[in-house]
Amino acid sequence: MITQTLKRLTLAAGLALGVVATAPAADAAGLMTPKDGTPALDLRDQAVDVVVEGGYAVVTVEQTFANPNAEDMEAIYSFPVPERAAVSEFTYWIDGKPVTAEVLEKEEARKIYEGEKAAGRETAIAEQDAYKTFDMTVWPVRAGKDVKIRLAYIQPAKLDTGIGRFVYPLEEGGVDDDKLAFWTANETVTGRFSFDLHLRTDYTVEALRLPAHPDAAISKDPDGGWRVHIDNAAATPKADSAPVDDAAPADEDAPATAQPTPSFKLDTDIVVYWRQAENEPARVDMLAYKPESDGRGTFMLTLTPGMDLKPITEGRDFIFVLDRSGSMGGKMSSLTEGVSRALGQLNPDDRFRIVYFNDSARELTHGFMNANEESISQALEWVRNVDAEGGTNLYDGLKLGLDAADADRTSALVLVTDGVANVGRTEVKDFLALVKEQDVRLFTAIMGNSANRPLLEPMTLESGGFASAVSNSDDIIGVLLQATAKVTHEALHGVKLDLDPSGSGLTIDDLRRKGIRTLYRGEQMVLFGHYRGAGDAELTLSGEISGKPVSYEASFAFPETANLNPELERLWAFAEIEQELRKLDLLGSDADVKQSVIDTSKEYGILSPFTSMLVVRDERFEELAIDRSNRDRLAVEETAREKRMSAPAPSTRVDTQAPMFDAPRPSHSGGGSGGSGAIGLPGLILAILVLCGTLRLRRRETA
Repeated sequence: MITQTLKRLTLAAGLALGVVATAPAADAAGLMTPKDGTPALDLRDQAVDVVVEGGYAVVTVEQTFANPNAEDMEAIYSFPVPERAAVSEFTYWIDGKPVTAEVLEKEEARKIYEGEKAAGRETAIAEQDAYKTFDMTVWPVRAGKDVKIRLAYIQPAKLDTGIGRFVYPLEEGGVDDDKLAFWTANETVTGRFSFDLHLRTDYTVEALRLPAHPDAAISKDPDGGWRVHIDNAAATPKADSAPVDDAAPADEDAPATAQPTPSFKLDTDIVVYWRQAENEPARVDMLAYKPESDGRGTFMLTLTPGMDLKPITEGRDFIFVLDRSGSMGGKMSSLTEGVSRALGQLNPDDRFRIVYFNDSARELTHGFMNANEESISQALEWVRNVDAEGGTNLYDGLKLGLDAADADRTSALVLVTDGVANVGRTEVKDFLALVKEQDVRLFTAIMGNSANRPLLEPMTLESGGFASAVSNSDDIIGVLLQATAKVTHEALHGVKLDLDPSGSGLTIDDLRRKGIRTLYRGEQMVLFGHYRGAGDAELTLSGEISGKPVSYEASFAFPETANLNPELERLWAFAEIEQELRKLDLLGSDADVKQSVIDTSKEYGILSPFTSMLVVRDERFEELAIDRSNRDRLAVEETAREKRMSAPAPSTRVDTQAPMFDAPRPSHSGGGSGGSGAIGLPGLILAILVLCGTLRLRRRETA
């Protein structure tokens, strides 16, 4: 029975499971030091605080840099760009007081920074290196002294098949050759490292876990919230204790017998999963921010559908397109294991092909192979003999895979890559045109924190498929459960989402959402927008399931005022910037679009590839005529956050009177629409999770 159930696990999930098993990090977050013998600085302390509530997460990172050298030094700290993160704060302590950064155009900010540095005045700058890293530069770290900085960012926190996932990225993907050639990273926290996450929801969470950090302290609040605490101090609090005060020195919290605090390496992503209770209702949730009744409001609408998506039973074709470029060097053994597990899960009626690419592309299988024991064994022998080397000709690899599709059969292409195309065609518009040519859905496993998401996600969505970010700290509880029903069940195709006022007192505009053409089982949809006035609106989700038109409707009210979630303005602005950056990918250089990104970034106080966050001494802001709008915005957000934290998490559901969906949302155990699903009983799920977690720990212990 277990064997049969495992056989029916999906291809995409199996691939992701193998990919994340044991691959070592290529590089890690940390202080950057030139490889010319320049004395290194210390990363003394790092405290990470995360609050997940209302469909988004607010992440705050405080760090202390120390200079053990005899001369003043410049500190440069680099870490991977978190997925869909809008950086909202950069603060540098000057004369013992925090000074908040303001957003300026990138070239202007760098010029001022260098000028302040040359004049001997304290200054700091935060910059975004395209899609790869956030780099924070601080001057000076005085000889024998230390300095403190704080960075905060906001990002959506979606559920998928009843599973929530948060990643604090620490593993750098090793794809920036220029940076790796010049810099070396000191990723060791010599003092105290702490990580605290507070999950606040109005739905029931059954369990929470950290697959790569099994020693984390996990506790549940009386109001149903959950807390996670990681601390490298010798005396770690018990699971039912209150979180440690991050501002206190480690030796004040530790008992007299405690040993010195061990150092902490920033080389492993912190991945937190939480599992929603079964049979939670499908629903529509809305958050709004509108401080004045006659002003403009901002909203975030989240759909968690429940639809009748039946299992797919006919034979299918699967085409693996696998990256074997040099940047995949630390990931090849895991990729090979992923292919092995995926092929072992195919049904007898399925067929497969395998394509590899680096500087060029070639097919290993020479045509479709039937998914029997003999052909799978032969294919795996070929795969195991492939090494990682050369550049990344992603375009030719993808094209060869798409050309291999059989138009007479249902086909899916599974792409596994870090997505840093540097050979052949590299423009996003070329990839979008390529996927439009074939009626093949693309499923992309995006490996590593520095993968080119701005390239991989748009072309995947254009094909009607889905993309999943994969960390080495992931395991089956997330990637398997999210991917299973998407490949094995029907989907809603030709997705159309309409939101219209039903009266004259309300206007809605500036709608921004991810360009989903196909909605898969368990997926959520998130929509941002602006509104004026107040009143009811009609929401309609429509499309086709197996060629049959379907439609789902809901009606709810937009509030006249709402002041608890000012962060929504930054989330809308980030969605706007993403949309504008996609235009640049298609159009190439466009001064108007670039200026639009700069203007939005400055107005809403978020970092972008064309802007930076700059700190100078307080009096210098006035002398340089730099407006303090971000400081004021942060004060409003802090006041609202304190008010939210003083009360239990409220319900944000708006379709309670007339639910938009009849069926419950799909869950991790296959509940909801579509029957029992491919995974089976919850007990089997937990057994698989325990087995995979045990295997992972054993591999680490024997490495």
